[in-house]
Amino acid sequence: MSEAAPRRRVEIRGLGLVCVLLSAVCGMAQAGAATPQATNSTSPAAPAAPDAGPAVAPAWDVTTVKPAGPDERYSMFNFGADGIKITNVPLWMIVREAFGLEDDHLFGGPAWAKTTSFDVEAKVAPEDAAKFKALRLEQRRLMMVSVLEERFGLKYHHETRDLPMYELVVAKGGVKMHASTPDSGGPDPEGPDPGPGPGPSPGRHMLMMHRGHVESIGTGMPGLVRALSGQLGRTVIDKTGLTGNFDYRLDWTPDGVAPVMAMGGNPAPGDNASSQDTGGPSIFTALEEQLGLKLESTRGAVDVIVIDQFEQPTAN
Repeated sequence: MSEAAPRRRVEIRGLGLVCVLLSAVCGMAQAGAATPQATNSTSPAAPAAPDAGPAVAPAWDVTTVKPAGPDERYSMFNFGADGIKITNVPLWMIVREAFGLEDDHLFGGPAWAKTTSFDVEAKVAPEDAAKFKALRLEQRRLMMVSVLEERFGLKYHHETRDLPMYELVVAKGGVKMHASTPDSGGPDPEGPDPGPGPGPSPGRHMLMMHRGHVESIGTGMPGLVRALSGQLGRTVIDKTGLTGNFDYRLDWTPDGVAPVMAMGGNPAPGDNASSQDTGGPSIFTALEEQLGLKLESTRGAVDVIVIDQFEQPTAN
């Protein structure tokens, strides 16, 4: 009998979403969860290094990079008040988050970049903390790219490639999600880290994900598109025309799920957390049956990042 791959907990903080990914393969999703995708357009947004916003990004005061410990089980990617802290995350995933990409938009690079995890911490000087806090997410990502260039010798270029993608549309039977009702207020995941400007709209907004599950309280189509892109590893474009926020649960059986043996005795909390019904629906079937939405295959010319060079990190 096959054994399930060891679970890794990836926690992404400070990006405007409450998002915990529990999976054998960490998808930032995760980022999926935190990475903006083009919506209501004919082609996805180019994954270029983001444009600077109104605030001027400060320089890093100190950066430290070291290989992750062999016994580290959990992973974390956190934007803090004065910098970033990355724990036990493969270099490839760090690059994906820095450019705000899905796997299908990133090419090249050495094999070790996908299998070797690192702990990375970068901070601005205390007097620059207020400037860092005022930056938009795109500017913080651009600062992450500078860490990769300086410490890992990152070199890259852009190419236009014709790639498969999905369009998210309303299924024949109509939408089955429930429109959200505003309540006492909360963080807005549709505009992560907006910086200076008006506050979030009233209501509770939360998008929770793990492998084979997405649950929304008061989030819109951009959040679902990001989640699906992260789960599928392919660009998803919103063609539903739906506006507003929705409450829903989406459950499916991911491809490649192995049977999991039940733990006997008194297992620790979470030992059976990854057990799944291997006879459950695919993500395509679940979308139509549970949410009234459908993924349609298409192709399009997109801008991608090609990694030309990575080096082992320089000394601290």
